[in-house]
Amino acid sequence: MQRALPVLVAGFFFAAGGAGAASVYLNNVKIDGVTNQKFEKATVRIDEKGNVFIEAPGYAVKAVEGGPGAGAATAGDSEGPARMTKHYWLVTEQTVPGMTEFDIDLYVNAKWVRKLRNADEQLVAEITKYLTPGKNTILFTAHKVAGEARKSFSSEHVFRVIIGEGAVGGDNVMIDNPIVKFERTAAEPTDVSQEYVLTTR
Repeated sequence: MQRALPVLVAGFFFAAGGAGAASVYLNNVKIDGVTNQKFEKATVRIDEKGNVFIEAPGYAVKAVEGGPGAGAATAGDSEGPARMTKHYWLVTEQTVPGMTEFDIDLYVNAKWVRKLRNADEQLVAEITKYLTPGKNTILFTAHKVAGEARKSFSSEHVFRVIIGEGAVGGDNVMIDNPIVKFERTAAEPTDVSQEYVLTTR
């Protein structure tokens, strides 16, 4: 079905242009007159008036000013939606597990992903599937979980979270481009939230 889609879309353009009344819309923007375009992973709908609506995430539309056909729209990213070429990993580090008494909630693009517990050993996890091409927001919310008697007040007891581009080699993960670093120490007594922007590529 996907291979037939470009031919089907081309037919829609021809029919809409020839009728003189119906129009073609890409992501709710009129693109009458656009030719030589292919949209991957698109949903096509025709209304009762013959208007063609193409919904294709990852595509943008802009108007062309001046020259022949001025006022017509062009569909950007004709080669398809942007794709990430890198893999992104999260790694936790603690000087002494459990001593900071902070648990950290991780949110990616406003969606909760997981809790990073101070009592756990080192975590290494790929988070590529939670990211989208381009800019992403990473939010860490650290909660102090100390009891009546804190285990440590030392700034040398650190709970660190690193996110970066990396690759798997054998049984190891190598982060060759650390991008985000968040950390708390046992000396810090209160909850805190911190947001970062991660631009994927």
